[in-house]
Amino acid sequence: MSFLQYEFMQRALLAAVLTGLAAPAIGTYLVQRRLALMGDGLGHVALTGVAAGILTGFAPVWTAAVVATAGAVTIELVRARGKASADVALAMLFYGGIAGGVLLIGLADATPADLHGYLFGSILTVAAADLWAIAALGAVVIVLCVGLRPQLFAVCQDEEYARVAGLPVRLYAILIAVMAAVTVTVAMRTVGLLLVSALMVVPVATSQQLTRGFRATFGLAMVLGVAASLAGLVFAYYADVAPGASIVVIALAGFALAWPIGTALRRLHGGRANGEDPRLGNAHVAAEQHGHEHGEECGHPPVEHADHTDYLHDGHLHAQHGTHYDEH
Repeated sequence: MSFLQYEFMQRALLAAVLTGLAAPAIGTYLVQRRLALMGDGLGHVALTGVAAGILTGFAPVWTAAVVATAGAVTIELVRARGKASADVALAMLFYGGIAGGVLLIGLADATPADLHGYLFGSILTVAAADLWAIAALGAVVIVLCVGLRPQLFAVCQDEEYARVAGLPVRLYAILIAVMAAVTVTVAMRTVGLLLVSALMVVPVATSQQLTRGFRATFGLAMVLGVAASLAGLVFAYYADVAPGASIVVIALAGFALAWPIGTALRRLHGGRANGEDPRLGNAHVAAEQHGHEHGEECGHPPVEHADHTDYLHDGHLHAQHGTHYDEH
């Protein structure tokens, strides 16, 4: 633990913890919405923001946050329109981000090599000002992801149900996109813009192999994100290799270990341990720690169906099934 005596390692460890918490937190919602590669696309857009910061003399962390946020809102609005050419528009936005970054770097009389630390991460060179920016942005993302978990999950799980329940779906969808953009900015000094998507997705995929239910997946993904970030940083210090790549490789190794374990557990229990009804496939999953009866006065938004009523509770739709409630 001798590395703790160095201030640059202390700053790097704090940045790793913040990144390890924030990236899987927002990544869980992106995976739920089937937008796992959104972080990769926003990394391209943020590159223009980094170059703008170098050109203007502002802190690249903040300029990248502004540009990535604008790109995220644009992406969400294009996606929501559902046009057949939406994927083409997104591709142009992503690649335009790379081209814009290289162009602005040229105008700043710098070279593309100046972007290397942002593309692949440079956590060991995080300055005190960078750490304050990472801490501020990361804290906002973590607080919103945890505090708004039921509402954000409802929007990610089924927008129609969320809309019927009275939630402002478009607003929450844009909020998720903006938080993803901010997380890309937070993680660019840790794992780099080209690898940030991996830290947003891989811990979530690993957690899904070992847990049941959104809440458990959400919590374990954050734990795994911190573990991979810290382990990758320490390994990089002693092996003298790139920290960003080490973090991602260790996260992938965790998934490689979890996948056969999860597969074996599901086969061993045949779905019964997860509260599934074998006659109904995976449609019915018993709600975790359900301590009260749903009804008209329970305070949870009802969602009417043809033959029953669901209640939006803790980010899940709960329906009475015999003596217990199912979540879906």
